[in-house]
Amino acid sequence: MPTIAIVGAGSGLGLSIAKVFGRNGFSVALVARTQEKLDGLAAELREAGTEAAGFTADVTDRPSLVAAFTRIKERFGQVDVLEYSPAPKTSTGAMIAPLDATVENLQPELEYYLYGGLTAAQQVLPEMIERDAGTLLFTTGGSSLDVFAGPPEFGNIAVATSALRAYALKLNQVLTGTGVYVAHVPIFAWIGSGGPETQADTIAELYWDVYTKREGAEHPYDIR
Repeated sequence: MPTIAIVGAGSGLGLSIAKVFGRNGFSVALVARTQEKLDGLAAELREAGTEAAGFTADVTDRPSLVAAFTRIKERFGQVDVLEYSPAPKTSTGAMIAPLDATVENLQPELEYYLYGGLTAAQQVLPEMIERDAGTLLFTTGGSSLDVFAGPPEFGNIAVATSALRAYALKLNQVLTGTGVYVAHVPIFAWIGSGGPETQADTIAELYWDVYTKREGAEHPYDIR
């Protein structure tokens, strides 16, 4: 049975992606900071017939993320799909406009998005390359693709998620023609804020479509 590891799993998009892949025969490894929350999500998936378990880690604490993947492999074996989608946040507690940006207040966002995504990928990518099979999906907000999509105060997030986007696209470039597929999914929507098109269950269907078709490096979900 193939396994998807969802880093940044929560009750919104992460759970919805887990449900879609679970319905299609995947086991699910959920990674987030709170074990109690993970236990609840995993129980909901198991009730629906999906093998699932939660593994605690903080994406800004790289050793904890490495340790989580060690436990995932002990439980499920190889990871066939990695989906990285930490919930949008500002680690500094405030949005940072470009004129207010400093090395110090940008660093937490780089840790959260770029370094966390890189660390997660490093835990599965070598094995995927060795067996010439696997998928990596990186999720960000729309400002990673269109920096004008959000207000100036999104500056710190736009910088960090743009860096993660660049990493994902360059991975796609070097792995094109192999059995390992990498894609970036920028989301231009406030998830759960409006009609059906903003709901996590609707957006999650895109991930299965991207996974199965394996075409192109970038797949925006844009409802503007």
